[in-house]
Amino acid sequence: MLNDSPLVQIDLSPEYKQNLRTLSKRYRNIRSDTQDVFEQIQAGNFVGDRIAGLGENYIVIKVRVKNSNIQKGKSAGYRLVYQVESPTNVLLLTIYSKSDHDDISSAEILSILASISGDDE
Repeated sequence: MLNDSPLVQIDLSPEYKQNLRTLSKRYRNIRSDTQDVFEQIQAGNFVGDRIAGLGENYIVIKVRVKNSNIQKGKSAGYRLVYQVESPTNVLLLTIYSKSDHDDISSAEILSILASISGDDE
């Protein structure tokens, strides 16, 4: 059975779009680097590690993505953070380079979520 439409809809937060635009000026391959993660999420395979400390209401996952513009592997690559809103809908919250930003705190993630939910309601 062939299905052209993805199983999982992926939406981009304003924060994600801004960070992607900024990073793409320095790292030309960022879109192709993240493509594999997009394809896995669209297929319903929520890759990465769930971020603790956000409560049961939020399923937020952080995944390591290799930066092919630098030769240091996944540990020095990107971190892509997304929220599983439902089994068929995912919201990409943010992306950052590990060389720019050490780690993302629960407070930062909750702040991004709050800014998004303010737009929807």
